[in-house]
Amino acid sequence: MSKVNEYKEVPVNRKRKKLTQEDNMAPLMDHILDLRAVVIKSALVVVLWFVIIFATVSWWFPYVSKGANIVVLGPFEVIRFYLQTSVSISIGLSVPFICWFLWGFMKPGLVERETAFIKSSLPGMLLLFVAGLLFGYFVVHPISYFFLISLGEKNFDVIVTADEYMAFLLMTTIPFGLIFQLPVVILFLNYIGLLNAETMVKIRKYVYFGLLVITALIMPPDVFTHLITLAPMIALYEVSIVLIRRREKKQQKKPQ
Repeated sequence: MSKVNEYKEVPVNRKRKKLTQEDNMAPLMDHILDLRAVVIKSALVVVLWFVIIFATVSWWFPYVSKGANIVVLGPFEVIRFYLQTSVSISIGLSVPFICWFLWGFMKPGLVERETAFIKSSLPGMLLLFVAGLLFGYFVVHPISYFFLISLGEKNFDVIVTADEYMAFLLMTTIPFGLIFQLPVVILFLNYIGLLNAETMVKIRKYVYFGLLVITALIMPPDVFTHLITLAPMIALYEVSIVLIRRREKKQQKKPQ
């Protein structure tokens, strides 16, 4: 008697596996689905922030403008300004959440040492980001704004539109949230063995020149603002050298 009929096809339900450290040959579709989830969650966070900011813009904007004389050139510019401002700020506030989602996506592909460093650095990265925003808002923005306005008032009747003011505000605040991440980046390079204190001292002058170029690219085109911006960047670089030297001394004291 034939045994062919004894075997039947049994449907198999295949569920997408969570990516793990061991499963480094996971199908491409798993990566795409995980990345799709990151994009969806990030978009939802941006939309949520947008709704909150747009609904409360008339309440918080007078505090943000700090009493500056701002004008609009027409009725349509009002709603356009509110929309553009809400989009820009909602994206900025969503950055920490997006970074957290991306961290969850990339974590399985990192080795244990990299994972431990990044995980322990997340609170410091957030604090440095907020500190950078506060430094830009309370120091760089008012000094550079009123300096440029007073400079223009000597020869012109200065009129600042809402769009121009908000663009200048974002230009003098958001970049500092990223600039203040410099110590974390340098410490990570030292942690994985690509950088040490001695090398940082040797390339110091080249780094200063590079920071000056970056400042010229991201800041308004006046020397006064460039100096205000360059000072904390240099200070952060020097602080990073001190932190790396301390870490290297601790590593040398550990038993081999």
